[in-house]
Amino acid sequence: MSTTVKITAQEVNKLRQATGAGMMDCKKALVEAEGDFDKAIEVLRKKGQKVAAKRADRESSEGAAVAKVNADNTVGVAIVLGCETDFVGKNENFLALASQLGDIALNTASKEEFLAADFDGMTVADKLVEQTGVIGEKLDIKAFEKVEAAYVGSYVHINKIAAVVGFSSVVDNAETLAKDVAMQIASMGATTLSYKDFDPAYVASETEARIAAIEKDNEELERLGKTLKNVPKYISQLQLTDEAIAQAEEEAKAELKAEGKPEQIWDRILPGKMQRFISDNTTLDQEQCLLNQNFIKDEKKTVEAYVSSYGEVEITGFKRVTLG
Repeated sequence: MSTTVKITAQEVNKLRQATGAGMMDCKKALVEAEGDFDKAIEVLRKKGQKVAAKRADRESSEGAAVAKVNADNTVGVAIVLGCETDFVGKNENFLALASQLGDIALNTASKEEFLAADFDGMTVADKLVEQTGVIGEKLDIKAFEKVEAAYVGSYVHINKIAAVVGFSSVVDNAETLAKDVAMQIASMGATTLSYKDFDPAYVASETEARIAAIEKDNEELERLGKTLKNVPKYISQLQLTDEAIAQAEEEAKAELKAEGKPEQIWDRILPGKMQRFISDNTTLDQEQCLLNQNFIKDEKKTVEAYVSSYGEVEITGFKRVTLG
């Protein structure tokens, strides 16, 4: 390696802009490459490989969640660029890199294709290795999710949670609708669109576990002389068959009769009782099913009711990514 090669400040700045590396690292790389720009990038990449190998076992639980939507709002992606510390995760250069990666991800179909995509003459995977050397921490793509639909919207919560959601059609004020629902997804963490997507075996197992937990709590409450918690028969609308609904209605009528309510007013009381029955016995849906959740901006209505208020439009799919 020549020791007489002269490196100008302009050359150093050009390499810094291309790689994000520090001034001294760029100068050293250019000296080692005898002023050759492409070779200097290779020097920095090899440095990144060495750092990446040393830090391969490190946890990359910090970083940034990013959501991007294309120009015509028909494709959206959500990715997480992981790093080791919150300090790096908040760095402007790191966040700029995450944003650039999000733009590239929009044009790829899978995480594998994304990592193989071009990033300034190298693959995304190689860019991450290079930046590992620049930043000094392990960098990797922790999550990659994509949604395609007639209309797609997104929301990012302080670079920690990102959500994208697709709709069946474009309606008036679609941007507001999409942002509100994406915010709901980010905030409330739905795992599925509807109770119809649940596996019956999962619902049965979850029901058994929840009932056991409530009964255990009730043992302690009874010992303390406190009011016991209600033990539900069901936790999802998936379990509310016609027979289950009919039985609940008969039990409600029996209660009204026992309370001495005149039969001629039962029709006015029963709907409210049945609505409470369904609400009390669909807690799993309310927690995990997006359409059944209370809308965060108006808890008197469900997400399904909010979406319906925009007309002939339905949610076709959604994805959510988080740090950690």
